[in-house]
Amino acid sequence: MTRPVIAETLYQGYAQSFDIVEMIADVRTEYQHAQIFDSVLHGRVFVLDGIIQLTEKDEFTYSEMLVHPPITAAAAFAQSDGLPGVARALIVGGGDGAVAEEILKYPSVEAVDLVDIDAEVIALAKQHLACAHRGAFADPRLTVHTVDAFDFLAAPEAAGRYDLVIADRPDPVGPAEILFGRTFYERLRAAMSPQGFAVFQTGVPIYQPEECREAYALLAEIFPQAGVYLTVTPTYVGGQMALTWAGKARALDAAASDAVEKAWTAAAVETDYYTAAMHAAAFALPPFIGRLLKE
Repeated sequence: MTRPVIAETLYQGYAQSFDIVEMIADVRTEYQHAQIFDSVLHGRVFVLDGIIQLTEKDEFTYSEMLVHPPITAAAAFAQSDGLPGVARALIVGGGDGAVAEEILKYPSVEAVDLVDIDAEVIALAKQHLACAHRGAFADPRLTVHTVDAFDFLAAPEAAGRYDLVIADRPDPVGPAEILFGRTFYERLRAAMSPQGFAVFQTGVPIYQPEECREAYALLAEIFPQAGVYLTVTPTYVGGQMALTWAGKARALDAAASDAVEKAWTAAAVETDYYTAAMHAAAFALPPFIGRLLKE
């Protein structure tokens, strides 16, 4: 029997396809076309507007690396400078709950605000993507806001609140384009605590060099500290994915390796990708990415 197929074409002349075992949900929300299906190789798959958001098989390689490097670095710095670690976090997007699940692994995290404009996507995730959120939506420390993140960041009560901001945003097209502009980054900076870090997905540099380069250039203008580290998520076609970071006081890549090791050991968090050794390796950039950031 021939199975139905869903194809994703991100780049001209290059596509990937998934055989569908069962379509779980196929919904056109107010904002986007959401699909959730079970696949042959990747388990459960979540798609928005034809673009793969996550798969059960490899989402941990993405969500863990968005979360654990900044939290571990903040804990490492706390050992030396006495500044607090991550107590309050903000997730921009992330309606599937995967990033929230990683942050909430830390008992020291007191509160997490998840801001995703699409309530229907969050409802679908709660029902069908337990493989990603693993019950995070039931954690009383998590508050979900179904509003525009651009406006949320401008509210007076957001000022200086967050020790960590994770922008789990889609590519800069359509309504999401505003989340890549100068005003967004400036509002985000204002919402961060003095010792805060922010992390952003900025595409696959081998195919999307301009996304990484432009985001890094803006962040370097707006924040005292900025840089890039890498992860590899097979579903996000193209090899290394650039995770761009910004800091108000400290450089994420400046945490001493022994302090990172000590902080990570003390955290006693279970992961499938991130370790203290992976932390160090992630900041080793190949020459073509180093050149890209200098352009």
